[in-house]
Amino acid sequence: MTGFFRNGCCETNEDDTGVHSVCVVVTKEFLSYSQSIGNDLVTPMPEWNFPGLVPGDHWCLCASRWVEAWRAGVAPLVVLEATHEKTLELVPLNVLVKYAFKSQDSE
Repeated sequence: MTGFFRNGCCETNEDDTGVHSVCVVVTKEFLSYSQSIGNDLVTPMPEWNFPGLVPGDHWCLCASRWVEAWRAGVAPLVVLEATHEKTLELVPLNVLVKYAFKSQDSE
């Protein structure tokens, strides 16, 4: 279950110092990049009830981690309607819009 509150939503508050506010659709490139910088999101961790992520999964990512991936050229697409507005304190809206995920339902 994703999100700071592990409720499946990218909600945040002052206790969430990582600002887990960006709803992303993970890619193989992003997962490899994340693993290479020490944030392994692929390996299952049953003790934390974490199955590991695979490309196509939706995940609440820390806003600063998204910015790192963006600067590295591997930013995952963003589900704008599921991303918390606090993200805008770290990422300009026009940048997020460029990375907007468009589901087949919305086409």
